[in-house]
Amino acid sequence: MDAPKLDSAELDFAALQGHVDGLWQERILPALCDYIAIPCQSPAFDPDWAAHGHMQRAADLMTAWAREHLIAVPGASIEALQLPGRTPLIFIDIPAHGRGASDAPVLIYGHLDKQPPMPGWAPGRDAWTPVFEGDRLYGRGGADDGYAIFAAIAALLALRAQSLAHPRCQILIEASEESSSIDLPAYIEQLAPRLGQPALIVALDAGCGNYEQLWTTTSLRGQVAGTLTVRVLDEGVHSGDASGIVPSSFRIARQLLSRLEDPATGEIVADFHVEIPRHRREQAAMAAAALGPGLLESFPFHARTQPVQDDLCELALNRSWRPQLAITGIDGAPRVADAAAVMQPFTALKLGLRLPPTLDPDAAAKRLQALLESDPPYRSDVRFELDFASRGWHAPAAAPWLAESLERASQRAFGRASALIGGGGGIPFLAMLGERYPHAQFLVTGVLGPQSNAHGPNEFLHLPTARRLTAALAQVLHDAARTTHDTARTDSLSAVA
Repeated sequence: MDAPKLDSAELDFAALQGHVDGLWQERILPALCDYIAIPCQSPAFDPDWAAHGHMQRAADLMTAWAREHLIAVPGASIEALQLPGRTPLIFIDIPAHGRGASDAPVLIYGHLDKQPPMPGWAPGRDAWTPVFEGDRLYGRGGADDGYAIFAAIAALLALRAQSLAHPRCQILIEASEESSSIDLPAYIEQLAPRLGQPALIVALDAGCGNYEQLWTTTSLRGQVAGTLTVRVLDEGVHSGDASGIVPSSFRIARQLLSRLEDPATGEIVADFHVEIPRHRREQAAMAAAALGPGLLESFPFHARTQPVQDDLCELALNRSWRPQLAITGIDGAPRVADAAAVMQPFTALKLGLRLPPTLDPDAAAKRLQALLESDPPYRSDVRFELDFASRGWHAPAAAPWLAESLERASQRAFGRASALIGGGGGIPFLAMLGERYPHAQFLVTGVLGPQSNAHGPNEFLHLPTARRLTAALAQVLHDAARTTHDTARTDSLSAVA
């Protein structure tokens, strides 16, 4: 049975947005700036993270802020967990509020670990220095994903300021997401009895197609990442003597990559494709129509560089449902400025193969390794060392109440209809919890919009979107207070029957 239509007339959205705006300006931004200044790189990029202490500083900052702002909320608990040898995790449990509010938990997710600083920041900006420029807050981690804990708590406080209902909410902030959430499964196992069966899972770590409406992510790609190494010599030799006799390790690597992708078009071989669901094709067409030229304008193309094709819908599908290869690092060659007439003994390439949401990543990893290592040209030493294989995620159909609530939230917070989009990145957490809680609803959204450049230089948080998204989240949580209760009650009665 579908949940009943929701009447949110008692919610004064203008007052709610005003309360959210005040929290952002006076309470959130100072803490978020302090967080941006902490170089808490994920374990994959800082193996000595524990000794350096930055991760703990970030967790302490967020935990202290949460305790300060939830001190007046009866029954709220804030815990900083630390399993041996694991990155820290923040777990907050806030009881349901309001008559008839559901006790079926809503799980809200974010992360506090960061990508490396990366070169290329514009003058006056860098990864660890928060800089305000107009509506933008520059610095690593503000948008990906440090804002999440602050936005989640602000949304609940704004509801309580009007004595409005919300369901029981559990906020989980991990510290290994940028390293494929390597530590999260252990914490999920530890917390399982307390997590129960979430009715709604909210992830605030995704993107938005533009800054003018509420975007919901419907799928995320998986990934196989590793290092391809081709070795032809034991040491470097004079290129004049060796070229024409010794095969180039770079040329061999290029040959091997051509087994995987068409060098002219970038299309990946059929082994790594899946049939794209019809409704996802339709959603991609609608997203492309909503974004228009903005889909391309969000990327800093150099000079007259063109995208891989002109059809915006196909580009949207390329990014969300088709496999794509990226070379994200290279070893074995000196900088151009330091280059001499020497043939290098090896070439090593860091490969990131994005996979369709429903493709088995373990099978893909085995196929990729076999493709690259079999029958090596010139009997050279070719090895593919797997770093990780992460599963993609495909959202279940949204329940009628959630679809209605998202539309209401978008109209009230942004003044425009909500929109759906397939994501190009991955959030391992979602696949993990999707398998564990198959009956849960999902809201995957975020603030990473045009030019926000997560993982790259000049990452920024678009502040108006962050404030509107916070208010939109409050609207959804208010709607969920009754809907999850009614749905849980219906499911319970059905089970008894």
